[in-house]
Amino acid sequence: MRIILLGPPGAGKGTQARRLMEKYDIVQIATGDIFRENVRTETPLGKQVEVILKEGRLVPDSILTEMISERIDRSDCRNGFILDGFPRNVVQAEALEKMLKEKGLCLDCVVQIEVDDENLIERISGRYSCSSCGEVYHDKFKKPSRPESCDKCGDFGKFIRRTDDNKESVRTRLEVYHTQTAPILPFYRSREILKSVNGMAGMDEVTRQIEAVLKAENGCNRLSAE
Repeated sequence: MRIILLGPPGAGKGTQARRLMEKYDIVQIATGDIFRENVRTETPLGKQVEVILKEGRLVPDSILTEMISERIDRSDCRNGFILDGFPRNVVQAEALEKMLKEKGLCLDCVVQIEVDDENLIERISGRYSCSSCGEVYHDKFKKPSRPESCDKCGDFGKFIRRTDDNKESVRTRLEVYHTQTAPILPFYRSREILKSVNGMAGMDEVTRQIEAVLKAENGCNRLSAE
């Protein structure tokens, strides 16, 4: 099973990817993880990326695609993979299509997690987490039983918020998504593999919707190599 999860920051792609990994024994491939691994292990590509990032430049599509290609070739991807954070634009989508065809592989499905911008802003800007165990809470939707301690690990007074989890930063991230990444939706819609689920539903319901989509999309599609 080879799929892409699409959606703006905070749509829940990471959470859903982890659930799909466990159920289907497939691998999540996230661009941030690939960057860090290549830099840490000092691969030739990693050395290039390290210089680029230190200079504040964007990693070229060609380097990112090559990293993704190398990752897909590993044995732990034999059952499939979930792409999270790639592709981010049409150029990357086209490069991925070409690369998969060269490997004789195909995408089974592209799942768009649809969300409402204003509700998503409220969801993200109100969240915080326990610095000890990472349990996530929310000012409105999920408060700890006791304000001063974590329900999961019991630690006191160790709640933290991401510095970019504020309304202004979230609006900026959403704008970037709509202008740069959303244009790839017609790309995959034209190939008849784009499916959408309601990302504003509860986590379990979103998982159920995604699994229903994957069950319906049984087998490869028109992106398979001829």
